[in-house]
Order: sequence, then structure tokens, then C-alpha cells
Amino acid sequence: MTEQQDTQRTRYRSLSDPATLREFASRLGEGIYISTPKGDILDANRAFMEIVGVASLDELKNVKTHDLMDPARRSEETALYESQGSVQSFVFELRRPDGGTRYVRDTSYVVHDDSGELFYHGILVDVSAEKALEAQLTELSVRDPLTGCYNRRYFATLEENQGTNPGATWGCIYLDIDDFKTYNDEHGHTTGDAALVALSRFLLRQLRGNDVVVRVGGDEFVAVLHAANEKHVLQVAQRLQAAAAVADVVPFSMGWCARQDGEGLARTVDRADQQLISVKVLDRDRDRAERRRATS
Repeated sequence: MTEQQDTQRTRYRSLSDPATLREFASRLGEGIYISTPKGDILDANRAFMEIVGVASLDELKNVKTHDLMDPARRSEETALYESQGSVQSFVFELRRPDGGTRYVRDTSYVVHDDSGELFYHGILVDVSAEKALEAQLTELSVRDPLTGCYNRRYFATLEENQGTNPGATWGCIYLDIDDFKTYNDEHGHTTGDAALVALSRFLLRQLRGNDVVVRVGGDEFVAVLHAANEKHVLQVAQRLQAAAAVADVVPFSMGWCARQDGEGLARTVDRADQQLISVKVLDRDRDRAERRRATS
């Protein structure tokens, strides 16, 4: 062993000094903590206290790890400790004493002291920014880039979620722009896109906050009305018709219906679409009859 290596080893051993270790831990960006199964936090570094939202170890004495997370998630974490002796990258929403929340990732281990008493040694990382970006990307993936309405991908998720609630009620309004192809040909696609955006905004203004508008393709939209019976769906459809008569939106046709006999959301949408087709056929026949009368 060279003299340089011997000096380095001597310096390395100095890291075992408690004061050196505490100074080292205090400079880390990750939260480090020691806690007990009862939820007492025995020690922690500065980063941990910043994540939790306390200013000192004295304040931390009044905080229990059990209070930092939802009871269901706490049960999951406890089960992992019992079955594996550790928790690896366990992400949960941390509830701070001041009422705020942060998303964190916990990696911790069961440790026994010389007497056999059990403790948890862990590292806590604030991943709130990652979760916010993840939520933003998820939201973008289910939005139509032109209108901002939900897309078919979101509709598939909505259909799956609704299917788990047999007692739920809902209604659907299926609509499309009248002669949109002709409108596009005459005015250009830029104007056509603007018409789609204007219509989507019109629909969102007329509906409740918990209702959703899905652009299912081209000039076709579906409004899904939550907790709605047939009477309510009819009222909304009539309100849309009345508002459209005085609004700056392109003419459109609608078909609507409410859920029946425990059917799935896709079936309700299909029936609303079929009614829309019937409405357009009747309108076309009426227009033809009026033209014949005008020329006779």
C-alpha cells in the first residue's frame, strides 16, 4: 500500500465520525429519515424536513409518518415491509402538516438494532414535478389537438369506467355539422378548422362542468351527460338548438338519447348516432318536398 493510499484510507475512515456523517446527510438533496413502526420520526436531514414542510427536528417530533399518507397507501406500505423487509420506489401523495401535498418516492428498509428493536431507514425524494409532467402528458394524449375536446382514446377509458357502475345514468348527444364537406370546399380548410373550434367551444359553454365533449372524428362530436335521464337529455338538446339559433356557429344536426336497460356507453352513443341519421334523412326529405312544391 502506498503512502497516498494509506492517507486516503485514513480520510475515508473519518467519514464514520457521526458529525461528519450528519454534515454529509444535511447536504444531500434527498430526504433521509429514521422512523419507527408506530410512526415516530426519530431523525431526518434538512431535505426531508423541507419535503414534509417543517423547519426543525423539534417540529418533526409532532409529525407521524402515519399522518403523511392516505390510510390505504399506508396499509400497502406496511404489507411490503412485512413481506419483503423493504419498500422500493413507493410513490404516494404526501400530506403535509400545513395542508399542502407533494408526490414523493420512498425507498426504505427494515433495520434491527443490537437489541432486536425494529426501525425504518429510508430515502424520500420529491417527485411532484415528475408527476405534474406525467399528468400533463396524459392529458395531452386524450385531447384532440385542434379543438381541445377529448378524443376517442379518452372515450374508450370513459366507456370502461362507466361499465363498472351498472346503476349509473347518462345521456348522449351525437352531432355533426351540416354539409361540412361542402363548407370546407367553399371556404377552405382553415375556415373549416375554425368552425370546428367555434362549435366545440359553443358546446362546452352550454354543458355542465362534469359533462364531457368528445370529438369522435371529422365534424362529429359526442356530448356525454353524466347523471342524466331522458328528460334532462331532451332539455339540453333543446337548449343547444335555441342557443345555436343566435350563436355564431355553423349549422349542425343532433341525435340524442339516455341510457336504457343497463347498456354500455358505446351502445347509448350508437343509438344517438342512429337517431342523428334519422333526423338528417327527415330533413333531407323535407327539403326535397319543399323544393318540389316551390317548382310546381
